[in-house]
Amino acid sequence: MSLGKRVLKKQKLPLWLRCVLYAVGTLCMGLATAVAVQWVVTGSIGKEVWPWFLEDPGYLLLTALLYGAVTALLGFLTGHLAIAGGLVGFLALSLSLVDYFKNAINGTPLELADFGLATQLGQVAGVAGDLTPPVDFWRAAAALLLCVALLAVLGQSTRLRGRARLAGGAVSLMLTALLFTGFGAGLLGPVFGVDMYTRTAASVSHDRYGLTVSLWRDCFLRSMAGPEGYSEAYMQAVLARIDELTADYETEELAVKPNVIVVLSESFYDLTRLPDLTFERDPLESFHALERESISGTFHSHYLGYGTGYIEMAMLEGFTGMDFNPGTNICFLSDESYSLLDSSVDAFVKQGYEAEMLHGYNDSLYNRTVTYPRMGFSNLLFSQDIQQLGFDWQGGVYGGYYMKDSYFFQAMLDRMHTVNEEGKPAFLYGITMENHQPFDPEKFGYECQIGVESQTLSDENMAIVRVMLEGITRADQALGRLVEQLRQTEEPTILVFFGDHRPNLFMTDGDTVYTKLGLCPDNDTVNWTEEQINDLYSTDYLIWSNDPSLLRGQEGTRMDSSVTGLMPQLLELTGAGWTRWWALQDRIRQFSLTDTDLYFVDGAGKAYFSAAEAPLTGEERELIQLKRAVTYDAFYGKQYITEAMNEYVGR
Repeated sequence: MSLGKRVLKKQKLPLWLRCVLYAVGTLCMGLATAVAVQWVVTGSIGKEVWPWFLEDPGYLLLTALLYGAVTALLGFLTGHLAIAGGLVGFLALSLSLVDYFKNAINGTPLELADFGLATQLGQVAGVAGDLTPPVDFWRAAAALLLCVALLAVLGQSTRLRGRARLAGGAVSLMLTALLFTGFGAGLLGPVFGVDMYTRTAASVSHDRYGLTVSLWRDCFLRSMAGPEGYSEAYMQAVLARIDELTADYETEELAVKPNVIVVLSESFYDLTRLPDLTFERDPLESFHALERESISGTFHSHYLGYGTGYIEMAMLEGFTGMDFNPGTNICFLSDESYSLLDSSVDAFVKQGYEAEMLHGYNDSLYNRTVTYPRMGFSNLLFSQDIQQLGFDWQGGVYGGYYMKDSYFFQAMLDRMHTVNEEGKPAFLYGITMENHQPFDPEKFGYECQIGVESQTLSDENMAIVRVMLEGITRADQALGRLVEQLRQTEEPTILVFFGDHRPNLFMTDGDTVYTKLGLCPDNDTVNWTEEQINDLYSTDYLIWSNDPSLLRGQEGTRMDSSVTGLMPQLLELTGAGWTRWWALQDRIRQFSLTDTDLYFVDGAGKAYFSAAEAPLTGEERELIQLKRAVTYDAFYGKQYITEAMNEYVGR
């Protein structure tokens, strides 16, 4: 043996010490990664991460253990702990950056359900505008690089070979499996103080547990439990009780079937209700005038700044995320799920309607090309399809970054007339885009038709407000032109117009316009009251008709509606028919306009943090449980009564 090899052998650390150093290295890297992630998410170590750790150290330690276990396993697989630490650090920082961007886009943290859009991340970023990593991201990345460099320097001291590496890999594999399986998570979560049973709003969960543990918790939160005593006999009893509670529903088919145009107007709401803003003239002139001859009111959206696809799904299908396991993306269920319970579109199709969807953007988002045909739509027209229709149009197609609402509405009228000429009434569902974010000051070429002033906002922030104002003004003007053309149309038509959610309008310093104007304390909903959530998670809607008799004497009526309430209203007006499923929905919307992990709104528009806090009657709570039983049976159970729920009542 040469002298060099003898010296190297003498300097080589004993196996037990290398094992200890390997374990310490993985835990330190896990802890560094945990701190780095929260650093990016919160923007401050001293003011945010450290107090959070002191309040409950278990959450940060669990986060460190999660990252450390994966680092250890990858270290044994690659043979280099530094490489493993670099990979885990990179992936963790990427996760924190996605969370940061999502908050920047719509003010809500990353949720497990959002991973359904993972393959469409580029498209999501495209409609969100320029996204720039914060300074804290680069600082956290530099800190992690330093940790990886230290692991590389200590590489020889932590390297294990042969049986030691095999044994260490087996141990780390078992630890990782324990942490990332339902059984293990159920055991270890409570040890670190994590509630593995209660559904919690994402903002609350992230604030309490941190980004990583919050997502991990949602992965292994207790699955949807079936009703106690679930069986065919039990579900037949549920069916009988639904029949009893909806016995007064009748399906009366109208002699004349009106066309139905439903318009989801992107980020539309009555911004004149914002305090401190003074407008030169009414930017919602058409909408406010139409309210006097429409059914109109507050539209409880369930979302702020994003969620359009989830809103559509809840409206048209009648189910929400509360009907599924935590973290379920309701736009990405199994394909057959969308055919189990009849959609509201099916109700019109069964009455002889031709159902079509028009969207002012492309077909890349929210899985619409899969779900919409299963809901009854026979034709889907996206931006390029609409531009191939060949209808008469003077002027440009695009306004700002997207298709003009006025052009889009002309396309809807063209399709309505074409369907009518074929001898059918039309059910058209349209999704506009002109007022979609981003709200960059240059979006509309710095044009703003209506002057606006503020005593609170700076000139830089007012430039952003003017973009929102211009987009909503254009949406209102397009609505006015659409209505004027419908007034001249002989075919009876009902128009439903609503904003899907308010824009989460961020100012130059990262606060939203709502924080600046005193409508909420900050961007984090965990600090909001239920009234503030209810206010900012709502927009406006109206139901108008060129034949006032179709509104059944309700012209000028003010009535709160919601994501789950609007289509039952429309089914009632048109007489399209009540299946048991939609009759049940209509009964529930009388006392429940919103029921989410974040908040609950009763039929009168009063908000609570949960349905448990609301003063509901025993029968009302029973109706909620009946719906839960129906959805469990359809999506997780044996489908004992699913087919029966699609049968009509009152016939």
